[in-house]
Amino acid sequence: MRSHRLCFLGLPVLMLALSPAAGAQAFSDLSPLPASHRHAPISILRSRNGSVESYNWSGYAVDASNRTVTNVLGSWVVPTAACTSTDTYSSFWVGIDGYSSSTVEQTGTDSDCSGGSPSYYAWFEVYPHPSFEINTITVSPGDVMSASVVFDTKGKFTVSITDTTNGQTFSTSPHEFKAKRSSAQCIAEAPSVGGAIATLTNFGSVWFGEDNTGVQGSCGATIDGTTAPLGTFAGINSITMVNTALTPIAVPSALSSDGSSFTVAAYPAAASERK
Repeated sequence: MRSHRLCFLGLPVLMLALSPAAGAQAFSDLSPLPASHRHAPISILRSRNGSVESYNWSGYAVDASNRTVTNVLGSWVVPTAACTSTDTYSSFWVGIDGYSSSTVEQTGTDSDCSGGSPSYYAWFEVYPHPSFEINTITVSPGDVMSASVVFDTKGKFTVSITDTTNGQTFSTSPHEFKAKRSSAQCIAEAPSVGGAIATLTNFGSVWFGEDNTGVQGSCGATIDGTTAPLGTFAGINSITMVNTALTPIAVPSALSSDGSSFTVAAYPAAASERK
């Protein structure tokens, strides 16, 4: 288990708001990530005709009307972190909100580098509340992850994540009363660490969606009563991550023919190190 600070501003509030879903693990199976480690809403640099450049996200997001998104399902293959002496971070997740709102209900995995060594772990976060590492899931490169965020008729979110390679799973039901439910997405992210967007890990490529993982229905969502792959919705956006020099550092492929699957490549051939 990784070592993290156990107390920080806001933790008691979130703990009171969490209630384990049926079959969920106890709170002792969670470790709070440092308060400065966040999986934040998108930081959009520019957007045009469904093509978006961002400082922290790459992948695909559906921008929908408020209170219309009720479910999103994603899957990906955990990529290998190529580490140097620099500490770097990369997150892969599925979530509701964050594209055009200030909350994000999400769960995923990280492929990080610290002191030249890689680390892999699962987590969930209801931004702006703190993020939690999931101790009951052991994540390894090459594992196939399946994850979902569901909003029910009682106004409750359930976040679930499963390592389909080893069969380990986690589910819990946090409350987020300010959620707009206005987007659904499958994302590779440079998370925020210490109040700034972190240096992105060189993870090679990450493979998302049903065609790449065999997880049916991913990456897909239920929006305004329609359940379909993300790429079939009118509000779909392709997101490229760029650095401060506007060089692409995480680039999504085109969606598969059914709109469910894609890859994100880190540091493509023409890219330089993140500045």
